[in-house]
This record gives sequence, C-alpha cells and structure tokens, in this order.
Amino acid sequence: MAAFSRLLDILARIVILLASVAMVLLVVITGWMVFGRYVLNDTPTWVERAATLIVIAIVLPVAAVGVRERFHLSVLGFRDALPARGRWLAELVSDIVVGLFGLAMAWWSLELVQTSQGIRIPLLGIGMIWTYLPLTLCGALIALFSVEQVLLALQHRHTEQHAALSLE
Repeated sequence: MAAFSRLLDILARIVILLASVAMVLLVVITGWMVFGRYVLNDTPTWVERAATLIVIAIVLPVAAVGVRERFHLSVLGFRDALPARGRWLAELVSDIVVGLFGLAMAWWSLELVQTSQGIRIPLLGIGMIWTYLPLTLCGALIALFSVEQVLLALQHRHTEQHAALSLE
C-alpha cells in the first residue's frame, strides 16, 4: 500500500506541476490577447479558444488531485454528526461513489474522444479530442485516487480493530 501511495503522490505532483505550467501559459496568451486588442488593435482570434482549452486542462486534473488531497467539495455537517463507525462508513461509501463517478466519467468521455477524432477546432487547427481528453484523464485519476482512499480507509479500520483487540 505504501508503494502505491508513493506512486500516486508522484502522479499528483506531476499533475500539479503540469497545471502550474499551463497556468503560466494561460497568463501569457491572455496577456497577448490584451496586447493585441489594445495596442495592436488586432485581437488574435485563436487566444480565446486556446484559453478555454487550457482552463479545462488545468481545472479537471487538479480537481482529481482534490479527491486525493481531500480538498474537493464535500458536505461535512451530516457526517460529523455521526458516531465514529458511521462517520467511517459514510466516508467509505462516499469514496466508492466518487470512484464510480470517475470511472463513468472516464468511460463516457473516452467515447467522446473516439467520436471526435478527425474533427478540427477551426481557430486552432488541432483535433477536437483535446477538448475531451482532459475529461477522460480526470475521470481515470478520480477513480485511481478513490481506490487509494478506499484502501487507506479499510487499512485504517483494520489497524484500529487490531489495536482494540490487543487492549482487551
């Protein structure tokens, strides 16, 4: 389990690093758009579409890392009101549901990638698959990170049970 977690830690860091580079690229091309519009009086038409693709490429994979790092959207009031065992079970079920959502997202967006092959984005001249590929990547990462969370929860529960038995 420790090796799997270390591997996912490296993967999460790579995702954050690539998102950081993409963010810098987004700032640069947005700056070019502003310069073109207000200084050259000639707005580059490709910038807006490229910026949209870059935002998708930043937000989706980083959201998947949020599942691993536990900074994703969650409602804690109900869970926190439960006793310890209920809280653990709610978290486990939540991680399983999120993982299944990630699998579904990866599966159905892969269909979008496959059906959009050969279609070009007019202003950029690149394949339409670049619009949908981040969805597939995000879904796969969500599923993978959810598997880790489920395994960690089960391992933690198993360790707690052994500790309780040794105290008796």
